Amino acid sequence: MAEFKHLVIVKFKEGVNVEEIMKGMETLVAEIDLVKTCEWGQDIESHEMLTQGFTHAMVMTFNKKEDYTEFVSHPKHVEFSATFSTTIDKIVLLDFPTVLVKPQCTVS
Repeated sequence: MAEFKHLVIVKFKEGVNVEEIMKGMETLVAEIDLVKTCEWGQDIESHEMLTQGFTHAMVMTFNKKEDYTEFVSHPKHVEFSATFSTTIDKIVLLDFPTVLVKPQCTVS
């Protein structure tokens, strides 16, 4: 069965303490075992025209869609989402099963 991804791309409102928000997300995913992995980053290379103003991306991996569904309704996620939603200017969310094209290389 394919893993399931939750991709969030955001532009935060002016004046938001992004580091504080991301620390909150890191705490959230550390406390909920349904999240297999979580990564985030800030765009530093793309041209403004291509980013359309979006500045940060977060990707969470779940073992299966049902884990994601359970995560979304988890009280800690609901609480974090309420705070997170007040900090964003615009957002794109994509939730999808993955198609593995190239497996991770192993070092001998």
